[in-house]
Amino acid sequence: MMDYKILIVKPSSLGDVVHSLPVLYALHKAYPGATIHWVIASGLEGLLKGHPMIEKLWIINKDQWKRLSSLKNTFKEITALGAALKRERYDIAIDLQGLLRSAVITALSRSKRRVGFKEAREGGTMFYTHRIEGGKDIHAVDRYMKIAAFAGADAGEAVFPLLYEDIREDWAESLKKGQYIVMAPGAAWMTKRWAARNFGLLAARFSIPAVVVGGRGDYALGEEIVAHSGGMAINAAGKTTLKGLASLIRDARFMVTNDTGPMHIAAAAGVTVFAIFGPTDPKRTGPYGTGHTVIGRRIPCRPCFKKRCPTVECLRDLSFHYVYDTIKDKLKDV
Repeated sequence: MMDYKILIVKPSSLGDVVHSLPVLYALHKAYPGATIHWVIASGLEGLLKGHPMIEKLWIINKDQWKRLSSLKNTFKEITALGAALKRERYDIAIDLQGLLRSAVITALSRSKRRVGFKEAREGGTMFYTHRIEGGKDIHAVDRYMKIAAFAGADAGEAVFPLLYEDIREDWAESLKKGQYIVMAPGAAWMTKRWAARNFGLLAARFSIPAVVVGGRGDYALGEEIVAHSGGMAINAAGKTTLKGLASLIRDARFMVTNDTGPMHIAAAAGVTVFAIFGPTDPKRTGPYGTGHTVIGRRIPCRPCFKKRCPTVECLRDLSFHYVYDTIKDKLKDV
């Protein structure tokens, strides 16, 4: 099917895009001669740019679309995007995001087959021609692969075709493969963040250095971790490209992380993950695959999925001693 054209709509977030990569792989394997395009949010395109399985990226300013002050420019962008997508004549358009915005983009493609989830929010289902039951108490990767199966791909194995690139920075020169820890202290929700001080005190307990990763907005967290690490932490937050971040994580001994995007890169790259979970459910968004450990307190209110909480008791009372003992119980040589 050399002229078969597929559109994947999955703009964000970092972890969600990583979770979607097995769909890309499965479709490419099922239709090796097909043309695959991907709609991605500005700021995340670096993860997929130059990917051999993707012929074209459509980059959208999704954050701008939310602002009423940008309504005029947003309308122009959506109109232009719709016209361009229509000209592509896609055979199938797949919405893996499941929101109104992504469903509208899928509809703008004018593909005769527009596929999304029955559970899509904000009324997105009205824009699909085919609705797939994904389920709620299921990991996101397995949920996405249900759509891959509907599209005729083999959904039996989740393969993550990540891209990597070398880091050519002074701070990375001393790092040796398998001889450092990666820590990811950030998270989109404040309620998902274990205290930076705890990450620092944890780093001080290990015999190999810890490298703090994240976006530019996580730099201050990294500095706090360094301050409490007794010289055992390096702050690399905001200092890598997304492909460089993937390389840094891939070569780590293991990762300690909140429920955040870099955690999913680690799981996809086959790195052992120790994931600290508070209000969210690891059944849905935990590290995918085997060999990982989810650490959290067993209290009645977990998981609550709240972005705001007056106490955040689930993480507040999770000590770095407990996390350290859990890791040492699994890994004796660190």
